[in-house]
Amino acid sequence: MDTGTPQELFSHVRIVMGMVVGLGIARTLGGVASFVQHPGRQRVSLLHMLWVGSMLLELVLFWWWEFGLSRIPVWSFEVFLFLIAYAIVLYLLAALLFPDNISEYAGYEDFFIKRRRWFFGLLAVAFLLDVVDTLIKGAEHWSRLSGDYLLQVPIGLMLCLVGSIWANRRLQIGIAVIHLVYQFYWVARILAAMHGR
Repeated sequence: MDTGTPQELFSHVRIVMGMVVGLGIARTLGGVASFVQHPGRQRVSLLHMLWVGSMLLELVLFWWWEFGLSRIPVWSFEVFLFLIAYAIVLYLLAALLFPDNISEYAGYEDFFIKRRRWFFGLLAVAFLLDVVDTLIKGAEHWSRLSGDYLLQVPIGLMLCLVGSIWANRRLQIGIAVIHLVYQFYWVARILAAMHGR
């Protein structure tokens, strides 16, 4: 069966991944819009909004980083399934931030704290999937990443473990801030690389 050139396959995969990532972004933005539409319905929580911002950034970064797949010389159905599964994990993280109904909870922060094991479990899976994703992109992509990438996964997994065990609000906010700061660090690196610095 003729599956086309690697560039044609990449375009196809990118469209399917884009649909799943787009659903995650739409769900998150819809949730944020609900605060504007119904300001008295739910109280805005710093912890919740930090993770909302982090997940929006994560979805955008995932979309950007996946452009590296355009250099894959040979595609397989297994790689395609892996990438869709990775996108689905990110969507589920976004969906956990804005569930369909929180009537049995005191608000989004209460929901997050009580469902934190699901959230941090999925986030830990996303860290591990990122390593596989990086390996799929090849040695050239791996060599462009600095040594701090090797620290990202173990530190991220440790933060996920800590976040899943302890419900302390200050600790939870600290974990969200660390994750967000690290994401901004990668954004700065992307911008620096684009401008040849």
